[in-house]
Amino acid sequence: MQTVIAFIVVFGSLVFFHELGHFIFAKRAGILVREFAIGMGPKIFGMMKGETLYTLRLLPIGGYVRMAGEDTDSVELQPGFRVGLILNRDNVAEKIYLNQNVQNPNVLFLEVERADLEKGLWIEGYDEDDQFTRINVSRTATLVENGTETMIAPYDRQFNSKTVGQRTMAIFAGPLFNFILAFFLFAILGIMQGVPTYEPIIYGVDEKGPAAAAGLQAGDYVKEIDGQPVERWQDLSSTVQDKPGEPISIIVERDGQNIELKMTPDTLEESGKEYGQIGVYYQSPVEKNPLKALVFGVTQTYDYTVLILGLLGDLITGQFTIDALSGPVGIYKVTETVAKDGVYNLMNWAAVLSINLGIMNLLPLPALDGGRLLFFGIEALRGKPVDRQKEGMVHFVGIVLLMILMVVVTWNDIQRFFF
Repeated sequence: MQTVIAFIVVFGSLVFFHELGHFIFAKRAGILVREFAIGMGPKIFGMMKGETLYTLRLLPIGGYVRMAGEDTDSVELQPGFRVGLILNRDNVAEKIYLNQNVQNPNVLFLEVERADLEKGLWIEGYDEDDQFTRINVSRTATLVENGTETMIAPYDRQFNSKTVGQRTMAIFAGPLFNFILAFFLFAILGIMQGVPTYEPIIYGVDEKGPAAAAGLQAGDYVKEIDGQPVERWQDLSSTVQDKPGEPISIIVERDGQNIELKMTPDTLEESGKEYGQIGVYYQSPVEKNPLKALVFGVTQTYDYTVLILGLLGDLITGQFTIDALSGPVGIYKVTETVAKDGVYNLMNWAAVLSINLGIMNLLPLPALDGGRLLFFGIEALRGKPVDRQKEGMVHFVGIVLLMILMVVVTWNDIQRFFF
């Protein structure tokens, strides 16, 4: 149960912040947001607030912000169409009933001759007395069909009516908010746990390793290695790893005195590559400073971004295969392990996942945010948008391929963890 709750919290947070980015910048651009959804598939819970429906859906594989004009949500009233209109005091239509018999004496029935519900906002047709009339439509009018109400979307409130810059920000803001979430999580960890100083202080020594044989002790402060000053633990670690089987000299400070120790790192091999090891343990001292915690949030976000991009590059160049990828099942299993190590480790894991989600969504692939941004870039260069039908077909193919990939990585996860 603990794992389920941890997974829901982590997954929900990542998706919520991602979609929140889309939502905020869409609203800033004046776009009508029809739905803000966490999860996909059948609706579990829904709440209408203002002009947006907020929903929680069954399948934990993402979420979405549905904006007016992005899909085929527009309604065209064809000639001969019979509608019922509720008018306000200014004889402006506030509600439009489609194909329904409405038992309301205040409803004006029209047989539509022409209509414009996007730019002109009017309906022309013949009333029950066969009189031709024109009714203006409110910008906030709702369409009622089979008991479901949908707000109309005037053209200036549709996604495609906005500038390339506004549309770009509405899409880019999703991944951007994932990086912002990661920054805040790392910064909070820095405030609560302290910021690692990475001072080169020996935390422990393996009694069977070269370091113990040379006389290195817990608490020793490493000053130099092979004549080079050591300022951070990484300086010592990288030098030792680069010299397997080669004698090295280390100067440490102990009880106010400098002591020189000589040793030869053991040679270990991993993935066909040799590296050195002297048998010491490290735990960085920490410093609690709010300002440094903010800097820590930036540096950790940057470092993990570089790391993930490097792994992505390895995948592209074939240095590891698709079998190494994980889907929801794999993320769930890792979350199960991490959750057992405490809330701090869970927060760190959530931050890393948030960066990963941001990067993956920025890849210039169809159906992803990056794919849509690529089309916006092409539009900016051409001076006109790509044909909507062609773009839609590309994204549709992308969605199919992503679903296939999801099935493959999920099957890999199932085989890896359960067989």
